[in-house]
Amino acid sequence: MGNLAKLLSNLKLSGIEIPKHIERAMYKVDIEDFTNYDPDDFYFDRPVIFMKSQNGGIKNISAPHMIVTMLHYLELTEGQHIVIYGAKGGYLSALIAHVIEEKGSVTVIDPSMEVVSHVSKKLIGYPTVKCYHTSQLGENILPKLNRVLVTGQLELLPTWLSGELEDSGFAIAPIGNRSHQKLMKLEKQGDELFETDLGSVVFGPVDISDTISDLPSPSEMAEMIEQVIEVMADSKIVEDSEKSKLYDLVADLRQLPDDLPPPEEFEDPSEHPMMKLMMKKGEWFVKLWPVIQVAMETRIASFDSPENYDKKRNHNDFIP
Repeated sequence: MGNLAKLLSNLKLSGIEIPKHIERAMYKVDIEDFTNYDPDDFYFDRPVIFMKSQNGGIKNISAPHMIVTMLHYLELTEGQHIVIYGAKGGYLSALIAHVIEEKGSVTVIDPSMEVVSHVSKKLIGYPTVKCYHTSQLGENILPKLNRVLVTGQLELLPTWLSGELEDSGFAIAPIGNRSHQKLMKLEKQGDELFETDLGSVVFGPVDISDTISDLPSPSEMAEMIEQVIEVMADSKIVEDSEKSKLYDLVADLRQLPDDLPPPEEFEDPSEHPMMKLMMKKGEWFVKLWPVIQVAMETRIASFDSPENYDKKRNHNDFIP
């Protein structure tokens, strides 16, 4: 069994519904054509990096289970015109182009000229896909907005999308803060947007410049650690005693002011109050920190489903 066939089989065993038209498209599009990085993680249902910017920003192509989920909710049919905000390496656009076929079109918009340039080159063999920078929005580039897919975190749908949706048109978007969002279906009915919660997700920001690593504030760090505690406990990564200590750490982090200067502004960065607090926790926290980091980075990823995976179980990394 090939890598893609095994991946799709495992997704189905994990409870992910894969419509036939999306499965056919996935067999026509090679992930390797849309990233210059090692694509192996894709076949284990994990995100794959497609770009690292010169100033440290990173953009991923989403894990396959999330790609399938978003495309399923988008309700694709032949001949549609689809707008994608956030390029995702071009892989999603190529899949959609195969589903909607020659009578349809895909308009990709991204806030980064670097990403637009990368994706335009990757999609050169797809004449129905056009890529634009957000600065070009005033040039009448948008088709009628009936189906919109947002592929990165937003706190609110921008007005150039929400205000221009057709009646009965909708957007699929991860709406929320940097550490937690809801995948929302936002449907236009008259002058109102009606919201349907499709599940909890964690996406990186739409704009690659917003992915440049900064030390989280104490409250952000507390929220991130709190979110991965139960995941680690369910996976038997931490014992109950360590879980209790982590919750104590979360409480202590929330006592720190959120406007602390960054560590590099301290003569000795190890004297930064948040760093001192975490290091005070001693050997048990130092041991767990790499695991917490991995959990934070892969909250929307999953792992290869075992051969004896219980078919009645839902996919356990997309939390509906």
